[in-house]
Amino acid sequence: MAVAGRPNVGKSTLVNALTGEKVAITSTVPNTTRRRIFGVANGPEWQLVLADLPGFQRPIDALTERMQETVDGSFEDVDAVLLVLSARDRIGAGDRFVARRVFSLGVPVVIALNKIDRLKHGHVASQMKEAARLGDFHALHPVSAKVRDGIDELRDDLVLLLPAGPALFPQDQQTDLTAVERIAEVIREKALHLTRDEVPHALTVEVEELDERRVRAFVLVETESQKGILVGKRGAMIREIGTRARPEVEALAGHPVFLELVVKVRPKWRRDRKTVERLGL
Repeated sequence: MAVAGRPNVGKSTLVNALTGEKVAITSTVPNTTRRRIFGVANGPEWQLVLADLPGFQRPIDALTERMQETVDGSFEDVDAVLLVLSARDRIGAGDRFVARRVFSLGVPVVIALNKIDRLKHGHVASQMKEAARLGDFHALHPVSAKVRDGIDELRDDLVLLLPAGPALFPQDQQTDLTAVERIAEVIREKALHLTRDEVPHALTVEVEELDERRVRAFVLVETESQKGILVGKRGAMIREIGTRARPEVEALAGHPVFLELVVKVRPKWRRDRKTVERLGL
């Protein structure tokens, strides 16, 4: 089941809430999700596989071109689509563009109106009316992925749409990402939380080494000025990124580790298709 929507509507947070596991990193930076990530929720007699996708966008470089190709390719064989909207934003042209695309697939569409926490009931009701005009939906759920309001009801509705068949993943697996990929994403998430302006969009993380004692990862940026920001005065910024990432990295590794982060400049890496593909994006 594909999870679609504009950038920054809370798709990854919603997938995490539905699976009960942090399978995708989150931040306030648009286009945090750069690849398709499968989140898996298991019940007594069902398995719900959610494909968390990058947000719909107009490509501006090799990275965003690859991201949009991922979105388009993920729609080729889906049983249903979970269309995510933000209750905090006006439902506008971007939402309508995504809606036209998903409603044209000929599969059931469930709409999740996300981020309803701390909003007045009248505003939510008005947004639900706007969302209902987007197409012939199977169900419309107001939810808050952040505080898990409405999540169980949404999951129950999604499970009803599942076709009969064998499980795609083992019962104890929550995502298709490897431990190395998840560690790289956790480090990137912490860097996103601490940086702003162009830096978050220009950085990525590559794990070079993972063993019983050490994790060594490169934090890649495109310019020397971005490197200076990430390193920080006397290394303060990169140390803080490591401090914040270490607990989750150790949980994923399954044991204590020494986390070594090295900031490197790779000029214009987002424009280089081969580099983007080599990084698994």
